[in-house]
Amino acid sequence: MKKIFFLFLLFITAISFSQTKSGLKLWYKQPSGKTWENALPIGNGRLGAMIYGNVEQETIQLNENTVWSGSPNRNDNPLALDSLAIIRQLIFDGKQKDAERISNRVIITKKSHGQKFEPVGSLQLAFDGHDNFSNYHRELDIKRAVTKTSYTVGDVTYTREALASFPDRVVVMRLTASKPGSISFTAFFTTPQKRATIKTVPIATANKELTIAGTTSDHETVKGMVKYKGIVRMKLEGGTLYSTDTSLSVKNANAVTIYISIATNFNNYHDITGDENKRAAEYLNKAYPKSFATILPAHVAAYQKYFNRVKLDLGNTEAANLPTDERLKNFNSDNDPQLVTMYYQYGRYLLISSSQPGGQAANLQGIWNDKINPPWDSKYTININAEMNYWPAEKTNLAELHEPFIQMVKDLSVTGQQTAKDMYGARGWAAHHNTDIWRATGAIDGATWGVWSAAGGWTSQHLWEHYMYSGDKTFLASVYPILKGAATFYVDFLVEHPKYHWLVINPDMSPENAPAAHQGSSLDAGTTMTNQIIFELFSSTIKVAEILKKDPAFIDTLKQMRKRLPPMHIGQYGQLQEWLDDIDDPKDNHRHISHLYGLFPSNQISPYRTPELNSAAKTTLTHRGDVSTGWSMGWKVNWWARMLDGNHAYKLIQNQLSPVNTTGTRFDGGGGTYNNLFDAHPPFQIDGNFGCTSGITEMLMQSADGDIHLLPALPDAWPSGSIKGIRARGGFEIVDMEWKDGKLVKAIIKSTLGGNLRLRVTNTMKLNTGSALKKATGKNTNIFYEVEETPAPIISEKATIIPIPLKETMLYDLPTQAGKTYTLVAQ
Repeated sequence: MKKIFFLFLLFITAISFSQTKSGLKLWYKQPSGKTWENALPIGNGRLGAMIYGNVEQETIQLNENTVWSGSPNRNDNPLALDSLAIIRQLIFDGKQKDAERISNRVIITKKSHGQKFEPVGSLQLAFDGHDNFSNYHRELDIKRAVTKTSYTVGDVTYTREALASFPDRVVVMRLTASKPGSISFTAFFTTPQKRATIKTVPIATANKELTIAGTTSDHETVKGMVKYKGIVRMKLEGGTLYSTDTSLSVKNANAVTIYISIATNFNNYHDITGDENKRAAEYLNKAYPKSFATILPAHVAAYQKYFNRVKLDLGNTEAANLPTDERLKNFNSDNDPQLVTMYYQYGRYLLISSSQPGGQAANLQGIWNDKINPPWDSKYTININAEMNYWPAEKTNLAELHEPFIQMVKDLSVTGQQTAKDMYGARGWAAHHNTDIWRATGAIDGATWGVWSAAGGWTSQHLWEHYMYSGDKTFLASVYPILKGAATFYVDFLVEHPKYHWLVINPDMSPENAPAAHQGSSLDAGTTMTNQIIFELFSSTIKVAEILKKDPAFIDTLKQMRKRLPPMHIGQYGQLQEWLDDIDDPKDNHRHISHLYGLFPSNQISPYRTPELNSAAKTTLTHRGDVSTGWSMGWKVNWWARMLDGNHAYKLIQNQLSPVNTTGTRFDGGGGTYNNLFDAHPPFQIDGNFGCTSGITEMLMQSADGDIHLLPALPDAWPSGSIKGIRARGGFEIVDMEWKDGKLVKAIIKSTLGGNLRLRVTNTMKLNTGSALKKATGKNTNIFYEVEETPAPIISEKATIIPIPLKETMLYDLPTQAGKTYTLVAQ
């Protein structure tokens, strides 16, 4: 009986232990070792830290969002203007390679190709005698934004908790042990920075603090002038603190709380006159008097203000009880819907942690980088990647976190005026495919990548989108000059195509794709993506001016020029053409599928309104294939969702949630996901995380096509579930939505602005009062759901258009009042 009882206790313990592992925690049975992509990220929008969870030597790798190489600078190439006419003529004559050679000399910058986001360094904690450990566990709780590491040495259990406090602007780690007097370690800094000084400094309590200070790197002729200061201060409970010139040592403490503050002299992109020493000290002095027990709940409350707005439940299985790295490895063979839930919420966690109002926009790696020379400088690639970072912001109820990106666009609208004038002789403002903290707007890298000038149009759409969700006319009035400036640039820069007589951008490109028909050059005139961006920018600018009752003559100019933009083309293979000429290669599997911008994030291609273009988009996606870089697969989830194919969208999620090893390789050569669920291009790029979170939302709700479509692309893998708190255009919030066996059973929708609620659903619904819903007729009267008519495509005589069958849906109209909530149930 004793043996049976003992086994029963073990069983109960195992069950409860496994339940603590499920939920919204990334957890592992082993430390990170030396692999950065195994470490767990924490951040508060200003500070980012990667917690390795190593036992003998813990590493806390540190970033601050304004620690960038260089200093205020410009990188325009004024030679462009004099050569513009000859470049245009060469492209119109089909001599793209000749135009490329000239462009490399006169358009691509001869100055900086962009500055680098740099690490501050790493705080190392060395624990002598901890090499023989057991019962190891580490986790990141994304419901609370706290990491935890625990292990046993001898008969003592050690625990470390870490967070990046939102209200206190410091990183804090709490170290405890199960027996008094057991905590001893030495703390010191390591850094790849070449001009850093590390030392201990006396403080008033007769103890010392550990500091790191320096100036960032010179890079590509630009002098590094960002000064940073990091301070580490410890609070001991029992024990003694010793110091050397460059380290702090704790002996026989009961518990230790480590406070880390970092600040710089950066004020904004043209002002670096701040006092990094004063700032770092002020943050630390405000936080240090507080205990970890005080800091923790305030941090969690500030974080959950954002995080708790959305809840997703796709079901749970036994697979959720395994460590995260094992779940990732098994995902394509196991039924583990909760991993998708966690990956979805992890995207929201990363955005909350890397993008806070008043801070910098999330860059190519969010706010986390350990390399002094990171891939692509970890800056802002604005021909897709930076925009993708913010796709979840509005729809997953994180609108305030859009602010840093919107502020960056405001900055670019200032710096880009000189670029437009000096390089292209145009009014308004322009930007190319990259920028950095200094808001450089010149063309970089090489003509193959850098000649693209549509960034102003694309980034400006985020301002319009923010309004479309909020209805905030004060905000709209404040950003109208930015939209107008972006549109004005294209008014001046568009030229007539000598063959087709449409208005086109020249030089232009479809980002980074260089077809064989153009002698392997990416340069062209009037590419499909650019045409779509300008069509959308002109349309949104017209609407804003009409709402604000401004600039009737300018509105008329935009309307007249919009009529002369090239329509989309369907080519000989039934594909959406990437260029005006029908030169697409069905075997091209390039990671950029830029001409599907019109499908997502734009709404110019629709299964309901433009069935021929929808078919062409599907043909293009099928040609390109599924497996690609991590961020590209994230975009594909959104595209397949917009085409209402939930099973194919889910297949892309499976491809994205495929493990990539630390050398950045996968069995089929594509991207995927690292053990810490960071997206792998490879290497790490955070955009894929955000892109997939957006895509999962699009599978469950869409509001860009004239109505709110509930469960538009529900895959067979999620037959039942619920989601709460996501937002739709026009100020609607899906307070709660539940489905069972693939059918919508309940939807609770709050209207914050009032107006007509047009709903598209796959099964019959009614109000919970029993009243029937009115079938929709005519155009949606809600101004937030007006959709600009897409010009009819030009279709090749060789093309075979394969109609895509659509599921039958119900379309209802429900008048709403601002502030009221409406409950619908299945009939």
